[in-house]
Amino acid sequence: MNANALLRLPVTGMTCAACVRRIEKALQRVPGVHTASVNLTTEEASVEVAPVVTLDALANAIRHAGYDVPTGTAEFAIEGMTCAACVRRVEKAIQAVPGVSSATVNLATERATVQTVGAIPPATIASAVARAGYVARDIATRTRVRRGGAGLPVAASAVLTLPLVAPMLLQPFGIDAMLPGWLQCLLATPVQFVLGMRFYRAGWKALLAGTGNMDLLIALGTSAAYGLSVFLMFQHAGHAPRHLYFEASAAVITLVLLGKWLEARAKHETTAAIRALAALRPDIARVRRGGTDLELPIDRLRVGDLVIVRPGERIAVDGEVVEGRTQVDESMVTGESQPRDKGPGDRVIGGTVNAEGALVVRTAAVGAETTLSRIVRMVETAQAGKAPIQRLVDRVSAAFVPIVLLIAAATLTGWGIVGAGWETAIIHAVSVLVIACPCALGLATPAAIMAGTGVAARQGILIKDAQALETAHRVNTVVFDKTGTLTVGRPALAAVHPAPGKTRQDVLSLAAALQQRSEHPLAKAVLRAASQEGIPVPAVSDARALPGRGVEGTIEGRLVRLGSTRLLDESAADSSSLAQDGARLEGDGRTLAWLIQDDEGRPRVQGLLAFGDPVKPSAAEAVRLLKRRRVHVALVSGDNLGSTLAVARELGIEDVHANTLPAEKAAVIARMIRDGATVAMVGDGINDAPALAAAHVGIAMSTGTDVARETAGITLMHGDPQWVSAALDISHGTHTALRRGLFWAFVYNAIGIPLAAFGQLDPVMAGAAMAFSSVSVVANALSLRGWSPSAPSVSKAY
Repeated sequence: MNANALLRLPVTGMTCAACVRRIEKALQRVPGVHTASVNLTTEEASVEVAPVVTLDALANAIRHAGYDVPTGTAEFAIEGMTCAACVRRVEKAIQAVPGVSSATVNLATERATVQTVGAIPPATIASAVARAGYVARDIATRTRVRRGGAGLPVAASAVLTLPLVAPMLLQPFGIDAMLPGWLQCLLATPVQFVLGMRFYRAGWKALLAGTGNMDLLIALGTSAAYGLSVFLMFQHAGHAPRHLYFEASAAVITLVLLGKWLEARAKHETTAAIRALAALRPDIARVRRGGTDLELPIDRLRVGDLVIVRPGERIAVDGEVVEGRTQVDESMVTGESQPRDKGPGDRVIGGTVNAEGALVVRTAAVGAETTLSRIVRMVETAQAGKAPIQRLVDRVSAAFVPIVLLIAAATLTGWGIVGAGWETAIIHAVSVLVIACPCALGLATPAAIMAGTGVAARQGILIKDAQALETAHRVNTVVFDKTGTLTVGRPALAAVHPAPGKTRQDVLSLAAALQQRSEHPLAKAVLRAASQEGIPVPAVSDARALPGRGVEGTIEGRLVRLGSTRLLDESAADSSSLAQDGARLEGDGRTLAWLIQDDEGRPRVQGLLAFGDPVKPSAAEAVRLLKRRRVHVALVSGDNLGSTLAVARELGIEDVHANTLPAEKAAVIARMIRDGATVAMVGDGINDAPALAAAHVGIAMSTGTDVARETAGITLMHGDPQWVSAALDISHGTHTALRRGLFWAFVYNAIGIPLAAFGQLDPVMAGAAMAFSSVSVVANALSLRGWSPSAPSVSKAY
């Protein structure tokens, strides 16, 4: 019977004894909680629970009560892992640390991502990993340790093994070059116990932890072959034995070392995208301070600094151009090959290349907050993540080594019983142990995920997590937002209709006042028009957004609202004087905004503004590409029905939902999912965030808001809807490579183990097949590196 556990959680937000009682009651309602006590002074909850209760369940109960539980994320480089069984062991060791809510370990990146409740010293997690037989250290240290010399053990092992294997290769030609037994032992011993010591160390640690791994199989198999050879050599002292197996043990170790070295080189290639992106970041920037231009390291820059960028140089920071005009090559960040014109007021991205003119850029973001750093962080997170299918692989690998040991024991016993001789029985058992390495099984999924996210990043498709990448290939319905996604997103003010007794200047003045602090495209259009016409803008107070409807504020003591027809209906203002104009403009596909002002407590319409937002040139092709994939396309917009239908007609979209609030957009997505669709939502605004989260896959435009990008699983750096199809395409390619890798990993073992058990594979052949299986699985993933978008209008830029 499992004992109860005592869990401790930090709690923030408590102010009094009533808070303590509320939290204790919330915790006691969680099934499996026996006792709960909260200390207001230490801000800590102590909970006695059954083993089935998780930290996440307790943390959620506290949050539902109105308080918070601090959480964190830590990353560790893990050294010493060789197969899927190792991954499972490290995850279990980390998850056993009090305060850890989840741990994900990736064999291909050799990285552990740990979610914690409260702060846990890194040394605590490192100690837990060490007890499991591995080493956890920071990534920078791991890089220094592993650099250089990796091929030397392989070369040394090959030099010592070749004289042992060569006579076997010459025998079919009638050449007898077999070395004396003592010389074979002399050559094989350093291979077995010096170069092969890593297998003994890792295998021993696995045994101490009560589990098995690839190293244990190799250590047992080669030791059996080596030990049998020593036994035969002394048994037949004075005359040559029939055969020794030193070449088998040495060749297996050499082949495994060679396979691991090739595998490491191949895995290094899967992270090429990260290194390429990181290399874009300049180390030095030319900064203007106090009228003097200084060259400073990037890490000494501050927000607001003026950075000088000469022609041909990489731009060092994210910022806004304050002086100069040029063209900027953003291809390595956005994937678009055509340079973009930049001038005062335009945004530039750190890491892009200034083509022809000198620029002065005011720094807007430095360090980890730059676009390039966020891209690198997003790709690293996706590569370190674990696809849903990997959970099945983990369960299989957990039982794999014990089953292989049983098969090897059965092989040994079976051949011995049928009278083949214990020497033959041992060799066949060794072959089973050697070929049954679960490396390929552990590498198939992470290698494909790494390669897929890497090549996608190079094309300007940023994939936040492995689940989004794996799910996107199943998408059969794509829902587009309209403004900024299918349209240019820079609407212009097309018409202003003042109410009777008001002027165009009156309407624009009040509308611009309300929109002063807004980043909405319609707000920018109003402000541009007011600025161009030289209209004075009064001060506004208590301005606030009305989600999905508009904005309101107080101007000269009166409440003023500007927003959609929905806002007009809610305010119950009389719009009859402008109703005919509104109907005509809406029928023309214009977006309407009504200006309403309280007059002695009664809302009165002051005017009507109409906006036009042209459809993106690539939008029609984007819809056509998706339909060619037999994907259903829908349009969901918060805009009025007339303008939404106008865009839908132009693009050939039949499924249209207009006048939708953010929550209603999410409801549309949820309804499609209930009807059996696998849905991707494409949007760019704050109001799209609920729908992006509700969809199976959220796809955000980089030209949109930070909220949309954070919510979405995939971000398109191009702002071009054609790339939605490309994102689905790379997901399909990655999923295919993932499935193919798993298929071959299983096939190698399904065919190889029975062949070895029935005596059809000797240890040397088994070792070669095992090494080849790992290399071939990673090479399969690397086939994704040649992917490029299939649509001609998308791929022609490359």
